[in-house]
Amino acid sequence: MDNQVFRATYRAVNERFCPFEKSILTNNCGCSRGRRFCIAEREGINCSSDVVQALCLELLNWLRRQAHFALKATDERAALPHAKAMRVQVGGLRGLHAVVKPDEPIPETIEDIHGIIAAALDQFHTLAALPYQPIIRQIAAYQGRRRRRPR
Repeated sequence: MDNQVFRATYRAVNERFCPFEKSILTNNCGCSRGRRFCIAEREGINCSSDVVQALCLELLNWLRRQAHFALKATDERAALPHAKAMRVQVGGLRGLHAVVKPDEPIPETIEDIHGIIAAALDQFHTLAALPYQPIIRQIAAYQGRRRRRPR
């Protein structure tokens, strides 16, 4: 399938995209509000709620702004490469888990993105009030998948 045709179809089918789609599709996270769909042989994630999508977008924007230095990003507005986007998404959610549930070990897979964000809001009331230093440490520590060496 042509990439331009795919993108046009994707936007038409997925009006309420999931901001954490990359982390869900790579099985690093899950979400109780995300719904999988397929276009041809490709998968996407749709959010079931406008309010939840807006909250996830706001959190992702906060994480990206706060992690600007840790990512060594020069332009805040530019799209991040895949590896850095994964660091923000997965590392940020792991950091959020560490802040919200400090007595529990940080899981490899965040089971419910919406659940951890809701727990953070219950505890800190706003995303601006989150303690971002421990969250940024998890973003900086996240390694992602290593490249395989050719045989």
